[in-house]
Amino acid sequence: MNYDKKQGIIYNVTTKVAHSIAEKWLFWMKDEYIPAMINTGCFTHATMLRLIEVDETEGPTYAVQYSTDNKDDYNLFIENHSERMSRIANTKWGNSIISFRSVLQVVN
Repeated sequence: MNYDKKQGIIYNVTTKVAHSIAEKWLFWMKDEYIPAMINTGCFTHATMLRLIEVDETEGPTYAVQYSTDNKDDYNLFIENHSERMSRIANTKWGNSIISFRSVLQVVN
């Protein structure tokens, strides 16, 4: 099945957060980072979720799903903003967070 470039895309970032910073990180994400991601102009909105029924020995795990209307907007983010936004998070939190990313196509 080929994907339709005009279909919506979700850029999903899943992050395990150390207990020692979890509360501060969560506030920072909601107040600063997610708004900055939306302000790139590449995403229409974001949804933050907490994973449940997972091992939280090292800390909670969250997923943020950034929505965009099409693959072109996602590609603009990757080309113009991705490296800078990742650097911001890594500089602030270092090894206290571990993230992985996935890209999903909305299928209606």
